[in-house]
Amino acid sequence: MTGRPAPVVLPPSLRVRLGLVAALAALVVVVLGVLYAGAGRPGRVDARIWAAVEDVGPLWWHVAVATDFLGEPVGAAMLVAATVTGCVLLRRPRAAALAVAGVGITVGTTTLLKHLVGRTIHGDDNLSYPSGHTAFATALALVVALLATGRFGLGRTVGTSLVLAAALVAGAAMGWAQVVMGAHYPTDALGGWCTALVVIPATAWLVDRTADRLGDRTATAGRRARR
Repeated sequence: MTGRPAPVVLPPSLRVRLGLVAALAALVVVVLGVLYAGAGRPGRVDARIWAAVEDVGPLWWHVAVATDFLGEPVGAAMLVAATVTGCVLLRRPRAAALAVAGVGITVGTTTLLKHLVGRTIHGDDNLSYPSGHTAFATALALVVALLATGRFGLGRTVGTSLVLAAALVAGAAMGWAQVVMGAHYPTDALGGWCTALVVIPATAWLVDRTADRLGDRTATAGRRARR
């Protein structure tokens, strides 16, 4: 035990910028939710994108199916377990907590929003907005990017660019797979991506705050015990 506090999971240099991104993403989630509340068909943008990506061919179809698997319970559990293991090996307990809590809250939030918005696809029983798969992939990418930012001490500009680029790549890949497979409308994928951009920075801040308070209490108790 070194007595040193665990490294933060949300670097102070990124808090303001990611906070602004989260606020904008929250607005997008709300606006799309209101626009498509109770709907059971694609909007104009959805229809155009669907038309552009249909008939991708067998090779890309298999790629989409493989990508989709990573958002299914087994695939998702494997990815989260690998991420947590990496965090533990790198001695980043706060990042490990974020990988579990942040991803879990993100997926839970999409589930709640699906019932609140009530948008459906392929029948009244298939709630679609926002995409949980896209939210999961984006959330996990954000966790890994935040871990890398803290690990390598990246500055504000580089760190923010890395975090947003990771979110964009992961969200686009999973969102594309969901649209190609017909599991979600494109705007569902956008809503899932934005949901992760809201939840992960907020959860990361909460993890740091909670860990700091626990650390302060432990330090105070230790000082009292030595008196």
